[in-house]
Amino acid sequence: MRELRLKFIFLGIFTFALIIVGRLYYLQVIKKEYYQALAQGQHKIIKETVGERGRIFLRGGEIAATNKKGKFLYVCPKEIKEKRKTARLLAEISNLSEEDIFKKVSENNFFQLIKKRITKEEIKKLEKMDLKGVYLGEKNIRFYPYKELLAHITGFVNQDNIGQYGIEGYYQKELKGKSKIEEKLTTPFKYLNLFSSKDTIKGKDIYLTIDYYIQFQSEKLLEEAKEEFKIRSGQIIVAEPFSGEILAMVSLPSYNPNKYFEYAKEGNLEIFKNPTIQELYEPGSVLKPVVMAGAINEGRVTPETTFFDKGYVNVQGRIIRNWKKRVYGESSMSKILERSINTGAVFLEQKLGEELFLEYLKRFGFFEKTGIDLEGEIFSENSNLKKTNKINLATASFGQGIAITPIQLVRAFCAIANGGKLVKPHLRKGNVEIQNPQVISPKTATIVTNMLVNVVEKGYGKKAKIPGYYIAGKTGTAQIPWPALGIEKPGYSKETIHSFIGFAPAYNPKFLIYVKLNQPKGVSASEVSATKVFKKLAKYIIDYWKIAPDYERE
Repeated sequence: MRELRLKFIFLGIFTFALIIVGRLYYLQVIKKEYYQALAQGQHKIIKETVGERGRIFLRGGEIAATNKKGKFLYVCPKEIKEKRKTARLLAEISNLSEEDIFKKVSENNFFQLIKKRITKEEIKKLEKMDLKGVYLGEKNIRFYPYKELLAHITGFVNQDNIGQYGIEGYYQKELKGKSKIEEKLTTPFKYLNLFSSKDTIKGKDIYLTIDYYIQFQSEKLLEEAKEEFKIRSGQIIVAEPFSGEILAMVSLPSYNPNKYFEYAKEGNLEIFKNPTIQELYEPGSVLKPVVMAGAINEGRVTPETTFFDKGYVNVQGRIIRNWKKRVYGESSMSKILERSINTGAVFLEQKLGEELFLEYLKRFGFFEKTGIDLEGEIFSENSNLKKTNKINLATASFGQGIAITPIQLVRAFCAIANGGKLVKPHLRKGNVEIQNPQVISPKTATIVTNMLVNVVEKGYGKKAKIPGYYIAGKTGTAQIPWPALGIEKPGYSKETIHSFIGFAPAYNPKFLIYVKLNQPKGVSASEVSATKVFKKLAKYIIDYWKIAPDYERE
């Protein structure tokens, strides 16, 4: 009997052991991958560490964009017992929604991001409260030392480390560092590293063509113009006409890219746009030299050609007049530019004919992007001109009824300055491997340059004259159409855009400057506004670069 009992006990133990072994085999062999994944999901943390973003440097080595350490706010929901109270206090500190924070602290996990960038004042308040489960983390944040000065050039990096606008947006892939993946296991002794991929790789540094001193002076002069002429906004571009390098690019108003989120919060998103590449406008008389270049290049006119100005011209029953209804009588081709004669521009357009007129607008790049290396460049196809309506073509000859960007005009004038080649404007230093098409002959470029020198020597551009130097330039005073002012009605307002574009020294140009002043007050024409700004900046560059004079000063 006793032996039978022992056999039953042994059988029971054996059966129990068999069940245990079978269960262990089921869990550890058959269901191994399932439970392993489940355990890792609870205890393993996969962390991505992004390599440091590349910096942006100016021509002289000045740092335009770099990285510095910044704090972010996060919580461990599993450690927080008083969730509603914690959410309310964090909302008071961070100026975020209490309900949004409450949802995050109510999650059943170990990490919830509350705020990606927290200020020093917010940190001080947080430290005084000593809240359970609330932590500060540290990460690299983008920093722009020159604030508003370079905002429209650099753009900014958003909270997801993605470049927005400008250089940051255009070169996002190169600037962004490559990341590494780390696996960590939670243990009673905190963390144990399991695996780490290759080290992070720093993003590429970008070196720009922008000259800090010319950029600074350009901004200063625009600020002075804002004070003197009460302009609503304005832009200045300085370029090297043979290479297409941009030496300065300034737009007012500007913004501080270190605080871009404040502008976004207020809904002021338009401030981020760079008007030199992202704003269409009607340029006015600064376009006349382009039309002149086309007519001379095709042999339709010569410097000796004359025409008689009656002060107006009738096109399809529409009367086109000169600025302030002036009448010039017998006029040379040079005088068309010197006195900015609208009827003279129409004369040139008609000499070219519809097809060639459009062809030269195309050659000079007004129907396409320039390809500048800034994010978000726009252009207009100017479809209204391609319908070859005579009145539209006539007004386009003096820069009304045609939409362009400032950078398109700069590129076109570089072609006149450099002997006829259409360059690609760019801000990154280094060789630009493209073929520059010859849009006009070197001879034509020289003839038009002579005319532009006469504009400064004896025309409406006299206030741009710098003793000892030949300056080639052209004034422009363009009326602003009502739709551009947000008023949907045909025709033009009395508001104007004043501009001046020129290069120096005229026969061996080192720089080209475009000044654009939007809606100035108390001054009727660009010859006393934009021209004045141009002269100050040109004189500054001549002195800064120590450019030798063309002739002895009188």
